[in-house]
Amino acid sequence: MTPRSLLLSSTPLACALALGALPLAAHAADADADPAAPAAAQTPPPIVVSARRLEAARDSIQPSLGADAYQLTNEAIKALPGGDNQPFSQIALQLPGVAQDGFGQLHVRGDHANLQYRINGTILPEGLSMFGQTMSPRLINRFDLLTGALPAQYGLRTAGVIDVTTKTGLFDNGGTISLYGGSHATLQPSIEYGGSSGATNYFVSASYTHNDLGIENVNSAAHAIHDRTDQGQFFGYVEHIFSDSDKVSLLGGYSNQWFQIPNPDGLTSSGAYSYNGRSAYLSNDLNETQLERTGFGQLAWLHDAGAITVQTAFFARYSSLAYRPDITGELLFNGQAQQAYKSDVAVGLQSDLVWRASGHHTLRFGGYVQHDHSRSDTTTFVFPVDDAGNQSGSAYGITDNAAQNAWMVSLYGQDEWKLTPRLTLNYGLRFDAYSAYRSEHQFSPRVNVVWQPLHGTTLHAGYAHYFSPPPFELVANTTIARFAGTSAAAASTDDTTPFAERQQYFDAGIQQQVARGLMLGMDGYYRISTNLIDEGQFGAPIILTPFNYQKGRIRGVNFYANYNRGPWSAYANFAMSKAEGENIVSSQFSFGSDDLAYIRNHYIYLDHDQTYTGSAGVTYSFRHGDLKGLKLGGSMIYGSGLRRDLVLADGSSVPNGDKLPAYEQFNLSTSYRLEKAGVELRFDIINLFDARYEIRDGTGVGVGAPEWGPRRGFFFGISKDI
Repeated sequence: MTPRSLLLSSTPLACALALGALPLAAHAADADADPAAPAAAQTPPPIVVSARRLEAARDSIQPSLGADAYQLTNEAIKALPGGDNQPFSQIALQLPGVAQDGFGQLHVRGDHANLQYRINGTILPEGLSMFGQTMSPRLINRFDLLTGALPAQYGLRTAGVIDVTTKTGLFDNGGTISLYGGSHATLQPSIEYGGSSGATNYFVSASYTHNDLGIENVNSAAHAIHDRTDQGQFFGYVEHIFSDSDKVSLLGGYSNQWFQIPNPDGLTSSGAYSYNGRSAYLSNDLNETQLERTGFGQLAWLHDAGAITVQTAFFARYSSLAYRPDITGELLFNGQAQQAYKSDVAVGLQSDLVWRASGHHTLRFGGYVQHDHSRSDTTTFVFPVDDAGNQSGSAYGITDNAAQNAWMVSLYGQDEWKLTPRLTLNYGLRFDAYSAYRSEHQFSPRVNVVWQPLHGTTLHAGYAHYFSPPPFELVANTTIARFAGTSAAAASTDDTTPFAERQQYFDAGIQQQVARGLMLGMDGYYRISTNLIDEGQFGAPIILTPFNYQKGRIRGVNFYANYNRGPWSAYANFAMSKAEGENIVSSQFSFGSDDLAYIRNHYIYLDHDQTYTGSAGVTYSFRHGDLKGLKLGGSMIYGSGLRRDLVLADGSSVPNGDKLPAYEQFNLSTSYRLEKAGVELRFDIINLFDARYEIRDGTGVGVGAPEWGPRRGFFFGISKDI
């Protein structure tokens, strides 16, 4: 399909990209020229010409042909309320079919996570971060969300591919220092700077965030209890252009993010357990924390020889998660308290090649290999219990440490065949294999067709066979037998290792330019899954555990509209979906026997299913007169509610049989730039009408705790060019 650029859509370019006729970077370069300027002034330095050409060549390696592609630029991000001061997950909610969940999780088209992140075309391995955002929006020049029936070069994580193109510093010498803050004790200083020297360019950014709403509040109150966070992030990029045909880039980032786990208000332990002479504990006094650290790096070489372009990248990522319990409080509330530390180191190589064999055939080939080493160290404090489940002695600790290695290997080949100037067929084959707690592999055919019957009209249809291994770093490796006869004994002793999900994915859609600046579109999809992967939070440590439904079915339709003309930019998205699964066949120890029995013979809604999801936004930019530099904007999100258990009259329940109430959240933004002074001021209101809405109520399959949306907040920012 074609890229839909929120707030900054370009209809003629979108049609050209649908047929692979015009590279984005080259078109953007032409648009920046001033026709009234002297010819010499319009001619950029040779190094800039080479950089733009190489950037366009890299983009051509992995086009979105046949998939559904939505793009957000840095300028569009800054126009949103909160701008690039907000977490990446909040920005992504403005894209079609993206639903929010607690802990900053995203669900694209009814899938749980299953998102792949790429930086400059290279896969960023998954990490253990639960609450934190590894990538700051400040490093983003633009990002694309690709979803639907993806071409063969995309695999492993298939609900969506988020491909981030970073800032480089090549076209802008200088930077910005800023301070942002306001409600919830928010304080967020940041700095970014980029530039170039000869054939070398660079970009760095750093930020610190403090607030008292680090994780979604478990209460509806305006102020959360015990919810402070301190976060630091750094990113650096350096690139050297050796010739018109070659460049090497090195990038890296690091984040250190500490969170308090928010407390319920006014709950008291039941008195079923006693520890150190104490049996009562107030929930307000709990003191649980989680520390998440992530570091990543990438070294990439790009070579362009006209007909052939190749990019090869070495990458590495380290991530760790440390959960520190309130031992007394958790023992008295839950009968167990677990201190947990997990770490994962991933290294690998990715290479992609495009060969423009003729005017009708563009061939693409590539390979990917990744090795992981994961470690899990836990100490769980428990009570011994009698046959009736009553405490029969003093608490003691059970240590359960383990380590595991994993390999993933992928190969693909595909042909972009231009049958006519208006009809393109993209077909290919992919092979994926992984070996960890179990070994599996699959050959996956892909095919897409894109047809432009009339100017401004684009239709597409596609089929993809998908293979998605379970997230290796999250697979539970607890030894169930060690907890027999204790207050932490599992309801079931079945512990089947999670399987890879295998999907049949069908997708079709249409995009129509209705008038100048106005684009409308619709896209429908249907997915049939074997061993559908879902994830749940089953213990006090906020670590998700993957499990499989033996069968799954997900279907839906997305509608979207973009308008961009003059000072106005606007967009609106609306999605309908239905996601169901039947028979849990892995990680069974995490579930109660009643739920397992019901789900064994019934399709149920997935816990992250949301029937209706929407978002919209508008921006008006004053371009003349005394108000030049002023921008007014707003955005909103809508959800019909995630799932919760349905309690029947006889006291039994249907897992995920009910849903939470619908909600809307509206946000406003005002910014004013003083061009001569190089200063920008902004004022944001998040949740304008102070809507009280619940994202989760603590019930549902794999749902650990209640979570509420943010209450109304006022935020101010000032930035200065340096």
